[in-house]
Amino acid sequence: MDNRRRRRVWLGVAGLLFVLGAVLMFTGQGDEPAPEAPKVEFPRRMRSEERERADKRRTWVMPTVDAGTAVREPQRPRDPLLAALPRGEGRTAVVIEANALRHSPIGELLLDCLMRDGGKQLDEFREKSGVDPLQDLDRLVITDEGMMLSGNFTNAKFKELMGDAVSADYGEGARVYEPGERTVTLADGGTVTRRRDSAVGTWNNQLFMVGKTPDEIKAAIDRVEGRGPDEPSVIPEGSTYGEMYGVLSVDQLAKLLPPEQAELAQRLRDVAQNVELHVDASSDVALVAEVRGSDADKVTDLGKSLGAALSLARMKAQAEGEKEIAQLLDFARVQPSGDTFKLEMAVPLAALQERLAFCKEERQSADASVK
Repeated sequence: MDNRRRRRVWLGVAGLLFVLGAVLMFTGQGDEPAPEAPKVEFPRRMRSEERERADKRRTWVMPTVDAGTAVREPQRPRDPLLAALPRGEGRTAVVIEANALRHSPIGELLLDCLMRDGGKQLDEFREKSGVDPLQDLDRLVITDEGMMLSGNFTNAKFKELMGDAVSADYGEGARVYEPGERTVTLADGGTVTRRRDSAVGTWNNQLFMVGKTPDEIKAAIDRVEGRGPDEPSVIPEGSTYGEMYGVLSVDQLAKLLPPEQAELAQRLRDVAQNVELHVDASSDVALVAEVRGSDADKVTDLGKSLGAALSLARMKAQAEGEKEIAQLLDFARVQPSGDTFKLEMAVPLAALQERLAFCKEERQSADASVK
């Protein structure tokens, strides 16, 4: 799977519930009020444990040089990953808290699916890479520039993994691997030499970055080390709550919609500026998507239309016996507020356990066969 396709897959995960709710907006219109939603823990603000998590991640202090005295004065400690993220509006960055997700109920279900072969593929990855994703990986980030991973990569076999890539030190404790060349055999039996389509960078054995070009990797390292633009990160520290969080550009979100939803895609582009996502997987899987736009009236109208459509869609799903859609919509509601509205949706843990029960059965069978 190439990097562009991989990014689209992960962004699809981040936007799935939002897109589903938005598409349902066109299944009907009306003013029926939405029924009161069952009680679910939605991610609406940072909790104490998430504040503690953010505090512990401020580990990087970039010294600065005062032009008059040439004395290095330390800056406020920063989270290296947040510092590496793109800057400015209209960008996409979605963070998956891999370690937190791993130790959540849904993480246990996903681990059962991963280990259905008895853990053979995971063991092969550990051996080849020197990285144990269940222990060493902390966060995974998908951006419109590439992918980043944070964690403990002290034992990673970067040289072996990168093969013929040309590498060089860059900045403070960073290394950039420029893509090497590969020989491709053509249909007529001839060969052609082509350059690989991605570059890789590492920083202080804490960050692993994948981008399209070496310049993109260098730009991310520059941002970490204080040489980037003087703009805030696309994800501020105060928004780092949930097991998945971040910002989707409206253009990126519109591209995730199928061609037959071109009208919806255009309406999103016309009304919204960006979409902030937060997903809590500590029990049920609950999502809050905050849509923000410059025209408060248009944003309010979009939110009201979406809320009415969700209510109608829920009743239709119940009447037609579509259990899974009805369960999803039982928790769905829209909260308009000026130039923003929040879409809340959730999937009960019990429904996920039922759907993924086969993974646990197959894992137990594989474990028994190994013994």
